[in-house]
Amino acid sequence: MRLHASCVALDGAALLLLGPPGSGKSALALRLMGIGWSLVADDQVVLTAAAGALHAAPPPEGAGLMEVRGLGLYEGLPHTGAPLALVAELMPQAAIPRLPAPAEWRALGIALPRLALDATDAAAPQKAAWALATARGMLRQRAGFLKP
Repeated sequence: MRLHASCVALDGAALLLLGPPGSGKSALALRLMGIGWSLVADDQVVLTAAAGALHAAPPPEGAGLMEVRGLGLYEGLPHTGAPLALVAELMPQAAIPRLPAPAEWRALGIALPRLALDATDAAAPQKAAWALATARGMLRQRAGFLKP
């Protein structure tokens, strides 16, 4: 399954960034890469299902490519496929509830936790890291996107 999205990974767990063109997918991926995350794919992500999990990878023609708005297209970047652990739907801050109800995203018959994230928020990289750690069971959450 091919999606218009970007994807990055931290410690072997991938975060899929979904949103319309111009929502900040590549910009947020670039910010995350600047603090140690790895590129999986930019602009186009291929998802495959195996053993009850989704795996994210770049399409062959997009492997190692990233568009940086205002600078151009970069090639030969280090990239890796990774199991998908979390999905972030990028949207304006005003559309994001302060205490969100649990949400999920489904593809190829597999459900993953989904959160809303404003890519322009100064804390977006830290929020992404905390959300990924929560999805992986490394942080506990009293209420929020993973807890009913």
